[in-house]
Amino acid sequence: MQIYKYKNREISWLAFNYRVLQEAKDPRVPLYERIKFLAIYSSNLDEFFRVRVAGLRSLVRISKKTQKALDYDPSAVLKKVLKIVNTHQNEFSTIFNDQIIPELRKNNIYLINETQTTDYQKEFIKSFFEESVIPQVQPILLIKKKIIPFLRNRRPYLAVKLKPKGSKSTGRIQYRYAIIEIPSNHLPRFISLPSQDKNHYFIFLDDIIRLHLDKIFLGYDIVSSYSIKLTRDAELYIEDEFTGNLLEKIRKSLLKRNIGSPSRFLYDKKMPKSFLKMLKETFLIANEDLAPGAKYHNFHDFFSFPNPNRNDLLNEPLRPLHHKKLDTYPDFFEAIRGQDFLLNFPYQTFDYVLDFFRLAATDPKVTSIYLTQYRVAKHSQIIRYLVRAVNNKKKVVVFVELKARFDEESNILWAEEMKQQGIKVLYSLPGLKVHSKLALVIRKEGEHEKKYCYLGTGNFNEKTAQLYSDFGLFTTDTRITNEVKMVFDFLSDKIKNPKFKHLLVAQFNMRKVFVKLIDREIEAAKKGKKAKIILKLNSLEDRKMISKLYEASNAGVKIDLIIRGICCLVPNISGQSENIKAISIVDRFLEHSRVFIFHNEGFPKVFIGSADWMKRNLSRRIEVITPVYNENVKQEIMDIINIQLKDNVKARIIDRYDKNHYRKIKDQKPIQSQIATYKYFKTKYSPDN
Repeated sequence: MQIYKYKNREISWLAFNYRVLQEAKDPRVPLYERIKFLAIYSSNLDEFFRVRVAGLRSLVRISKKTQKALDYDPSAVLKKVLKIVNTHQNEFSTIFNDQIIPELRKNNIYLINETQTTDYQKEFIKSFFEESVIPQVQPILLIKKKIIPFLRNRRPYLAVKLKPKGSKSTGRIQYRYAIIEIPSNHLPRFISLPSQDKNHYFIFLDDIIRLHLDKIFLGYDIVSSYSIKLTRDAELYIEDEFTGNLLEKIRKSLLKRNIGSPSRFLYDKKMPKSFLKMLKETFLIANEDLAPGAKYHNFHDFFSFPNPNRNDLLNEPLRPLHHKKLDTYPDFFEAIRGQDFLLNFPYQTFDYVLDFFRLAATDPKVTSIYLTQYRVAKHSQIIRYLVRAVNNKKKVVVFVELKARFDEESNILWAEEMKQQGIKVLYSLPGLKVHSKLALVIRKEGEHEKKYCYLGTGNFNEKTAQLYSDFGLFTTDTRITNEVKMVFDFLSDKIKNPKFKHLLVAQFNMRKVFVKLIDREIEAAKKGKKAKIILKLNSLEDRKMISKLYEASNAGVKIDLIIRGICCLVPNISGQSENIKAISIVDRFLEHSRVFIFHNEGFPKVFIGSADWMKRNLSRRIEVITPVYNENVKQEIMDIINIQLKDNVKARIIDRYDKNHYRKIKDQKPIQSQIATYKYFKTKYSPDN
C-alpha cells in the first residue's frame, strides 16, 4: 500500500466524524447520550456538505488547467468522500434501527410510525393534526419543467405521488406530484402520544402528516410518499477579500446562504427510480448531488428527543467545581494580582469568568475593558456586564469577528446592540479572521495602571463553556499583559507592526517561534539528550509544520499528539514519523483546548491558546498563544495532558488507515481521561474536599 506524507483533510475529517458515530454505538454510553451522538454526527455531516463538499464540487467544475495548481485530484477526493459517507450512513441506519430502537423498547420507550398507532392514539393524532399541524402545512403541486419550486436549505420535506380521485385502473393515469415541508421549525419533531399502559410512545411529526395526507390533498388518492432534504452550499467566500465594506458584504452573503447551489439531495432509498427521476428534473438536481438515505432525515432533531424523566439514561452529571484557593480571596482582583490562576472548563465553573466581568463593570477603579468576541452566546451575560460598565462611565472596546462561520448573523446583531448601548465595537479585518480569546481590564491603582488579563482556548460563551473542554488563564504578569494590550492596539489600528517577545501571535511571530522551539528539540536529540514534544490540537493540517515534525521525528525527538479532529500527519511510518504517536479523544465533552509542551532539556516550555496548526490559523488569522510562566499552573497543565495520554477508554489511535481502533494499554487499569480530570480537580481544588 502506498504511504502518503499527508492525509487529505476531508478524508481525515470523515475519520473524526466516525469517532462521533462510534460513541453512538458504544454500549457503555448511556442510551440518551448515544442518541445525542447520532444528532451530533448528523449535524456535523450537514455542515461538512454545506461547506467542504460544496467547495470540492466547485473545484471539480473549474478548468483542468486551474486544477493543476492543486496537489490532489478533486474528482477523486470527492468520489472517495461520497463512498465513505455512504458506508458511514449505512452504519448509522444499522445503529439506529438495530441498537437504539431496541434499547428504547427495553426501557418502555417506543418511537412508532404511522402504521403502529392504536385507535386510541389515532384519535389524539387526528385532533393534534387538525388543531396544530394543518395551519402550518403548505402543500405545493409540482409542474414539471414549468416552475422550479424552491426547497429550503436543510429542511425536511415529504414528496408525495398522487392520482386524481376516481381514476380508472385501466388506461393512462395522469399522476401528480407534490411536496410538503415538515413544519418542525414551528412544532416539535417528536410528538408524545397518550398511553393506556406503562409505556411511553412518541411519533415523528412526519408520520402524523403521512397519516393525514388525504386531508391535505382532497381531490386525490395518495399513491406514495417519501422524505427528501436538500443541503445547499453555505460557504461565504469572503475570507480573502481586502476591499469594500466588509460588514455589508457579509450581510449580502448571508442572504445568499440559504439559496446556494445544491450540495446534497438526500432521499429515501426506497423511492422508485421513476419518482426520483421526476424530482431530479423538477429541482434541477445533478446525479452527483444524490444521496440515498432512510425514511427520516434531519437527525440533528434528535437533540430534542423527549426524555420521560429517565435520568438513568443520561450521563451522571458532573457539577462544575469551584476553585478552593481562588474562593479564599475576598476580592477577585486581589486574587489575580497575587498569582496566576488557571481554570479548566467545564470541570470548573465558568462563573469565575462572569465574575471577572461583573466586578470590572462595577469596580470604581476600573477604567477600561477590552474583549474579543468570536461566538457570542445567545443570552450573553458578559455583554450585559459590558453594558453596565459603559453605564458606569468606563471605556469598553469589543472586537467582534463577523466571519465566525454560522454565527455571522448572531454576531452582527450583538455588535449592533453593543453599539447602541455605547460600547465601541471594532469589526472584522478584511482578509483576516480574529480568532483570539482575550480580555483585558485596566484598573487605576494609586498613581499607576494595573492590567488584568484573561487568555483562553475557548470562546467567551456561557453555553459552550458547559460542553467544551477549555483552559482559561488569569494573569497580571506584565510580560503577557503589556503584549495583550499591543494586540488590542493593533486591532484598533493604533499600531501597524507590533513586536512580540512573549506572546505568539499569528501574522507576526507564531510560526517562527514554533519552528524555533521544534529546532531546539531537534538539536537536543542530535546531542543524545532527551527531546520530547506534546501537542494537543483540534486540527493538524499545515504541511510546513507537519514536515517540521517529521524532521524532528527523524532526528529522534519523541512526539505525542492529541488531535481531536483533522490530522493530516501520518504517524508511525518508518523513515518518516516512527517517533510520532497520535490519539484522538471523543467523549461527553468536546475536546477544544490547544496545548503545546516542549521538553527544553528538562525545563519545560508550556503554551496554551486559540490556534490550531492549520494553514488558515497560522497564516490568515489573528491567533494568540500565551506562554505559561507560573510553575504551578504549568505543572497543572502537564498533569491534565498526562492524564489524557493515559486514556485507554475513549482514546482512539490515529494511524495511516483511519481505522479508529480504541487504544489498549497493557496491564493498565481503565482510565477515562475526562472523568479522571474531573476527579483530579475535585481532589485538588474543590472546597468540598
